[in-house]
Amino acid sequence: MAKASSQELGNKPIGKLLIQQAVPASIGILVMSLNILIDTIFVGNWIGPTAIAAINVVLPVSFFIAALGMSIGIGGSSIISRALGADNQIKALKTFGNQITLTILITILFVVFGLLYINDIIPAFGGKGGIFEPAKIYYKIVLYGVPVLALCMMGNTVIRAEGKPKFAMYAMMFPSVGNLFLDYLFINVFDWGMAGAAWATTGSYVLCFLFILWFFLSKNSELKINIKHFGLDLPIVKEIGSLGFVTLSRQAIVSVTYLLMNNILFDLGGETSVTAYAIVGRMLMFALFPVYGITQGFLPIAGFNYGANKFSRVRESINTAIKYAALLSAVVFIFLMIFPDAITTMFTQDTDVLRETPPAMRWVFAATPIIAIQLIGAAYFQAIGKAIPALLLTLLRQGLFFIPLIFILPRFYGELGVWMSFPIADILATIVTGYFLHREVKLNLKPTATE
Repeated sequence: MAKASSQELGNKPIGKLLIQQAVPASIGILVMSLNILIDTIFVGNWIGPTAIAAINVVLPVSFFIAALGMSIGIGGSSIISRALGADNQIKALKTFGNQITLTILITILFVVFGLLYINDIIPAFGGKGGIFEPAKIYYKIVLYGVPVLALCMMGNTVIRAEGKPKFAMYAMMFPSVGNLFLDYLFINVFDWGMAGAAWATTGSYVLCFLFILWFFLSKNSELKINIKHFGLDLPIVKEIGSLGFVTLSRQAIVSVTYLLMNNILFDLGGETSVTAYAIVGRMLMFALFPVYGITQGFLPIAGFNYGANKFSRVRESINTAIKYAALLSAVVFIFLMIFPDAITTMFTQDTDVLRETPPAMRWVFAATPIIAIQLIGAAYFQAIGKAIPALLLTLLRQGLFFIPLIFILPRFYGELGVWMSFPIADILATIVTGYFLHREVKLNLKPTATE
């Protein structure tokens, strides 16, 4: 039954298959994003606006370590999808075992490093002034649970590579709902403040891990590994690393961006500007959930069919994914252009933050209708195992365009220049990605004789 499920990726109509894969992914991302959003609302209203800024300082550090798991997961899942498409079960099993070993070893190493240099890392990411102490409390507790989160991120991508999007959705939903309950209990009832917010987050990681562990031990998974699969295999490790490095580089750039943005905005507008960026950042995670869901749903479809040499289906999956994602992006754009003030009031009643955040939000989302090409284009190269173009296109927006812009534009436009950098970077990255995707499809996705 499990085997039949993965084979559906090569047989079902692309439109139906993409919806089947993307809807659960979107729901899972929605619930996870809602969790982050409501968590921030709870913290802002029950602890204060400075606590929102404190969490924003910690997020890039903990997310980077968690992204190690995600990068290993996505890199390995690309191999697993293609291996299943080529009916190579042995390679799929060996890859999964290597993913688990790598995730545990690497994330624990980074956590130890993160705890040893805690007093240097927090200020470097913008945890200055009144932000430092609450950020330190949150950071220490959350960091203990990050290896568990990394295993969850890794396992979730493998579940999706098996063609089991509903289980991947459940893995994201259960801990998100649990986190909200724990938030209420630890912050509002027990009055633990920042420590309560941190313990609620860490507890949610454990809930997610327990569900994913159950999935792989149950009959729902076709990847039944044993002890011999955990031994590191150098060619597989290299392939996981080359493909996973794309995701890791993306998150590394995100973390660097948080570091730069928190520091630049703190210098330009103090704690208020950092809090405004934290709110806008939450909306970036939340509002685009359907677009990210399409991207996640697209990955195993493209990877499986590429591995099976069904290039016409790969082309169709690209076109369908871009069409769906563009439509959803346009809906998100309209909503955020109309309601930024109402959205901001959910997080805080601080008058300075209420004044600064809505115009910033409009600028940040100004180019949203065109980002589908950028996201699907970079995801395609990763899905088919072409690590270098995937890496370059992934780093394009923030590394090549956005980071230089946030240094240049504020010299002329002050804080407005920071917010203007978002849509300009999106437009430039979309143009370049569109060119390379069109070129790849034209040259390398010609129909085969067996199609």
